[in-house]
Amino acid sequence: MVAMSGASAHPSPTSLREAFGHFPTGVIAIAAEVDGTRVGLAASTFVPVSLDPPLVSFCVQNTSTTWPVLAKAPSLGISVLGESHDEAARTLAAKTGDRFAGLETSSSERGAVFVHGTSVWLESVVEQLVPAGDHTIVVLRVSEITIHQDVSPIVFHRSTFRRLGG
Repeated sequence: MVAMSGASAHPSPTSLREAFGHFPTGVIAIAAEVDGTRVGLAASTFVPVSLDPPLVSFCVQNTSTTWPVLAKAPSLGISVLGESHDEAARTLAAKTGDRFAGLETSSSERGAVFVHGTSVWLESVVEQLVPAGDHTIVVLRVSEITIHQDVSPIVFHRSTFRRLGG
């Protein structure tokens, strides 16, 4: 049972998911070409880490079957999803099917894949993996940045994709 209205509850996966859902986050796509095929996933746990050196991070479930494939790629593309990407976020997070259905993408020379219509592209490489319970914290070193000023990011809050007001 999830506690409501100021009541407390012992941390369970259900109550933690509910509590964590109250923290709005951006949504990113992490993608690369692996053996000529686009491979990617969505994450809402993206965090800037350091300016010098340029580091960012995200968390991935240890049960992910996609991450072990992406982890071997020489370069990863991070695309900060925009307001028009609520369906794309769901598709990229799906367990089966073409995760890039209906998405226009570009690839760098090193194989990082970027989603068009997003607010930021970061080309990166894996710097460090930190075990953290049922997830792994993936720290990435950023090598290239492209900013699309005219695209507002999408926000994930309480299991719903939302747009920023104003």
